[in-house]
Amino acid sequence: MTNTISEQNKKLAYSVDEISEQTTLSKPFLRNEIRAGRLKVNRFGSRVLVLAETLQDYLRKENGK
Repeated sequence: MTNTISEQNKKLAYSVDEISEQTTLSKPFLRNEIRAGRLKVNRFGSRVLVLAETLQDYLRKENGK
């Protein structure tokens, strides 16, 4: 099975900073969404990460799809 480079380098999880940079949603907005329970996160020590699949679901839901 051959994977393209983009599939091989696809991230499994993103930090709030990375999500903010890629979506142009502000960090305070994202943190409020996390606090409100609308954006689910995984905590690893002090790291807060959003799984790629969770982020895609969130963005689809917020877009009304």
